[in-house]
Amino acid sequence: MTMKKVSFIMITFFSMPSFSQKVDSIFFHLYTDSLKKGQHNYINVDGKLSNGHWLPLTSKEIQFTCSAGKFEGNELVIPNDMTEEKIEVKAVFKADTSMQKDTTIWIKKLPDPEHLPRLSDMIHEKPPKKKQRRPLPLHG
Repeated sequence: MTMKKVSFIMITFFSMPSFSQKVDSIFFHLYTDSLKKGQHNYINVDGKLSNGHWLPLTSKEIQFTCSAGKFEGNELVIPNDMTEEKIEVKAVFKADTSMQKDTTIWIKKLPDPEHLPRLSDMIHEKPPKKKQRRPLPLHG
C-alpha cells in the first residue's frame, strides 16, 4: 500500500463523526430569547451523551419543524412580513424519533437601534453621579 493510500484512509477514518457515546436526550440551548424578522436565526440543539458530555447537533441529526417561517439547516428564516407573535419549534432526533423537544420562541417586536455607541464613547463616558445621602439626625 502506498503512503498516499494510507494517508487517505487515516484522514477519512479520523474525519468521520464518531458517536461512540449514545445520545440519551436532546435539549434546546438557544442563543437568544427572541427571533428577528428578515434574518436567519440559529436554533441550537444539543445532545446529552451517556457519559454526561454535550454534543452539538445539526440538521443531519435533527429534523426541525416550525409553525411559521422555514428551516434552512439549523437556521429558522423569518420573513419581514411575519405577523405571528411567536413560533412553535419542534426538534426530533432522527436516530431515535422518540427523542423530541418542543419550544416556543417569541418574535422580537422592538427594532434594533440605528446606531450603537462606539467602544471609545462607552469607555470615556462618565458614570452618573450618585446622590449624596444625608445622615439621619441623632435624637438624644
